[in-house]
Amino acid sequence: MGREEKKASLQPLLLPIAEENGVKSCRKEFHRDEIVGEVKKQLCLVGPLVSVNLLVNSLQVISVMYVGHLGELPLSGASMATSFASVTGFSLLIGMGSALDTFCGQSYGAKQYRMLGIHMQRAMIVLLLACIPLALIWANTGRILLFLGQDAEISAEAGLYARFLIPCIFGYALLQCHIRFLQAQNNVLPMMVSTAITTLSHLLICWILVFKSGLGNKGAALANGISYWMNALLLMAYVRISPSCKSTWTGFSKEAFHGITEFLKLSIPSAIMLSLEIWSFEMMVLLSGLLPNPKLETSVLSISLNTCSMIYMIPLGLSSTTSIRVSNELGAGRPQAARLAVRVALSLVATEGILVGTALILGRNVWGYCYSQVEEVLRYVGEILLLVAISHFFDGLQSVLSGAARGCGWQKIGAFVNLGAYYLAGIPVAILLAFVFHIGGKGLWMGIIVALIVQALCLWIITLCTNWENEVKKAAERVKNSSGDALP
Repeated sequence: MGREEKKASLQPLLLPIAEENGVKSCRKEFHRDEIVGEVKKQLCLVGPLVSVNLLVNSLQVISVMYVGHLGELPLSGASMATSFASVTGFSLLIGMGSALDTFCGQSYGAKQYRMLGIHMQRAMIVLLLACIPLALIWANTGRILLFLGQDAEISAEAGLYARFLIPCIFGYALLQCHIRFLQAQNNVLPMMVSTAITTLSHLLICWILVFKSGLGNKGAALANGISYWMNALLLMAYVRISPSCKSTWTGFSKEAFHGITEFLKLSIPSAIMLSLEIWSFEMMVLLSGLLPNPKLETSVLSISLNTCSMIYMIPLGLSSTTSIRVSNELGAGRPQAARLAVRVALSLVATEGILVGTALILGRNVWGYCYSQVEEVLRYVGEILLLVAISHFFDGLQSVLSGAARGCGWQKIGAFVNLGAYYLAGIPVAILLAFVFHIGGKGLWMGIIVALIVQALCLWIITLCTNWENEVKKAAERVKNSSGDALP
């Protein structure tokens, strides 16, 4: 196909926009059938996405659980290395990969199916290159932790574990690209199947490498690499042989090397947006170690964060669903459908937040028994869970609004919002309450709640003031430009 033919093929992109602006843009209310239809679409997506999130995140947890049977020092080293890897590697790759939510989602909505494969190839190039400096950081984990004042023995153990984690970061990068590629097409069931197979296999692989091979905790780290690569290869095979991806994956192309700069303009803010949030939670753990009775504070905060992370998988699934629906509808030139998708997602996540928060409050006095039998810990966990229930509600709201931001391509705005919410509001309030007013760990968690409220409020105001017709135009321009970059 020649250049003029390709450019001509892009012209229909603008037609739905004109129709939408002329007919539907003035309509403010939605029919019941539209709302019910949108709810059904989102529920069909959110179930598999929640499962995928739970299963992918469970791999690291399973590995650390196996290492826990080797002794206190291996467990401490593996836990610290896992946390370090999450902060310096996995969070950055997730953030950079989420740029595909915008590019692939809008291209799919605009029916520029071939561009999804091009966008994914660009993402693979960028993320794999990013893995090289990240691998160098992981190779020096022990020295970095020692420089930061951590215990010498634990730092050495964590450094060894992190070095054996290095192979998994490349597999994780490819996995993220394929997950985003498939979910932009609303094709989520294969992801759920592949992650389920990988997680079940990981139980056996980890057991063999940790207890039977003589590798010990190094075997757990290698098992992560094997499992991430297995999951990535399963999805790669599916994409290349499945008829459902026939129009979106047309093989490797030199076109992927064009438009990398445009991809970076979204992927870097995406990484910053997510990393600022994750780093703030890790900072809470470090601050808890400076409180009076640090063992109690650190233990309870760790339990609270584990609980929060586990139940957050539901809002995270809704966040991805919102991103998919908003980007698809904007790409298709339907501004009112995109606005409806955000409203429905907010309603669903608010309902989920109330139900889960109520369950946390009712079960706060028994949940601690899953982690400890110490009366002091159990009492403190019960008190903190009241705050966790509140934070979960606002965390759900911000996650859906963040998903809408990714669907629209607002990653830069999201990065500034997160910077202000966590580092200008949340963390200062946490330090003030914990160390000046001596509220302790509860003060730290109150700071997190303040950050989540500020984040959700800012994103809600931005969304409320959004001109969805203009967002459709921006999406059409983005799809057109990215397609133009692909022209020879």
